[in-house]
Amino acid sequence: MATTTTKNTSTTKNKRKPAHGARLTDEQNAESGFTASAALSDNLQKVLVDLVELASQGKQAHWNVVGTNFRDTHLQLDEIIEAAREFSDTIAERMRALHALPDGRSDTVAETTTLPEFPHGEIATTDVIDLVTVRLEDTVSTCRDVHDAVDEEDPTSADILHEIIEKLEQFAWMISAENRTPRSA
Repeated sequence: MATTTTKNTSTTKNKRKPAHGARLTDEQNAESGFTASAALSDNLQKVLVDLVELASQGKQAHWNVVGTNFRDTHLQLDEIIEAAREFSDTIAERMRALHALPDGRSDTVAETTTLPEFPHGEIATTDVIDLVTVRLEDTVSTCRDVHDAVDEEDPTSADILHEIIEKLEQFAWMISAENRTPRSA
């Protein structure tokens, strides 16, 4: 008598291992030079996951934005996405230079980002502008939250945070201006 097995077709979350975030390299094979503390590694990891998530959510917005000023919003989102990707790469490479192991895996990013989940489906340009502005400001907030601790241990990494803050605040100002109206005199 043959037995049959049935495949579980439920839509449960994947069975991946829990996210652990950034770690430090094994000292046995590490290069010489300054090594990040666990605190510095963790702080840079917080910035990394928010930048990765910002780029991902920017793409989601880019693909699903509709309405007035579509083209301008679509193109502006490309600029934000490109900057977030470049900054995430810079942070990850800085972490590696300091013998830390960046963790940009999707599960880690989803579990540890400070950014709220992005809505599904088509979204009006005015709503995308507000949603993206919040995410830009949240990412800047993460950079500012870890800045002093990063600066105390590694001013070079703090300089990278300065560049990120400056550019993302500029993007927040520029994109939010789309929905603003001048104050009456």
